[in-house]
Amino acid sequence: MITIRPAQDRGAANFGWLDSRHTFSFGEYYDPKHMGFADLRVINEDKVAPGQGFSTHGHRDMEIISYVLEGALEHKDSIGTGSVIRPGDVQRMSAGTGIQHSEYNASKTEPVHFLQIWILPEQKGIKPGYEQKTFTEAEKRGKLRLVGSHDGRDDSITIHQNVDLYAAALQEGDTVIHPFVKGRVAWLQVARGAVQLNDQILTAGDGAAITQEAQITLEGASNDSEVLLFDMAA
Repeated sequence: MITIRPAQDRGAANFGWLDSRHTFSFGEYYDPKHMGFADLRVINEDKVAPGQGFSTHGHRDMEIISYVLEGALEHKDSIGTGSVIRPGDVQRMSAGTGIQHSEYNASKTEPVHFLQIWILPEQKGIKPGYEQKTFTEAEKRGKLRLVGSHDGRDDSITIHQNVDLYAAALQEGDTVIHPFVKGRVAWLQVARGAVQLNDQILTAGDGAAITQEAQITLEGASNDSEVLLFDMAA
């Protein structure tokens, strides 16, 4: 079964410096029908104005992943990490017992566009941590590249939950097939462009809950499409 979450149905928040779209309930946007999916709790599509950002604030017991689409995101946290996240990078911050961090647009002239993703951890109270890796366009071109996993296999970032996170960059006509182990579900998020998921077309911002499927077929429906696929325990 495939259930589409259209981009235009997402929650929205605009503070001038931040334009955000919420796939699931977040902040002042509350929809009891969209509180997350399996262990996936938040997918926010954020656009931050030049020189602006999120001042220092705290998190606990959450795996927080940032995936930059355009621009550069500057990160600082209370465990001593300072980094800049650019397109191709995947960042994971484990909030665990508690962490303070800030996120700012690293540019004074260009906006930054990124996906902020929260995944519930497998247990509470883990040690806070940080990891960031780069995956080239070639690694994702025409294939689902594993970029995050519970065991960090294939040089992916480590996520403290039973989830495999894939990224794919698809040109029009590129086709990939992803099989599922019994008892697994998935969420597909279209980051840019358009793709055909089995027999349905999805465009940028659309998401899809995938359950009780033996496999899915993804085909690029426009050039320079990009998707994230979360393969998770039901």
